[in-house]
Amino acid sequence: MTDRPTSFGYEDLLKCARGEMFGPGNAQLPAPPMLMMDRITDISADGGEFGKGHVVAEFDIKPDLWFFECHFPGNPIMPGCLGLDGLWQLTGFNLGWRGMLGKGMALGVGEVKLTGMVKPDRKMLTYHVDFTRVIDRKIKVGVANGRVEADGELIYQVSDMKVGLAAE
Repeated sequence: MTDRPTSFGYEDLLKCARGEMFGPGNAQLPAPPMLMMDRITDISADGGEFGKGHVVAEFDIKPDLWFFECHFPGNPIMPGCLGLDGLWQLTGFNLGWRGMLGKGMALGVGEVKLTGMVKPDRKMLTYHVDFTRVIDRKIKVGVANGRVEADGELIYQVSDMKVGLAAE
């Protein structure tokens, strides 16, 4: 993958959300406010813990983020499912970045452990996705483990998350 960039800024992520990065009908990130990262700092097809690819990304936490107002009034906490969604988003992005074609979809997750919270006083989340398997057949599937750190503290861990790309 030496011909592809290994990091992406916010404007690049917005291009992906608009379908401008991998072409029409292919992997696409959600648009804000569901876009759960501000930048991808490192991506590969052969790095990571298992040598099968990885992604590292960051999300700046601001006290005025949309979910803090409604989850929960008087006790603002980022929903854990949004952290999981960020990991799924990055898994699908990696498949598109590899050149695989098709629309993305989350297919599942083996185990989820939430051991911390994201409150408005946090500054940054760091996502880590490490692929354990990539299936490149009619449907493309990335299987990965992931973790989310808030200001360096491990708060979420997932195993066996699956994201697929399928042509319509």
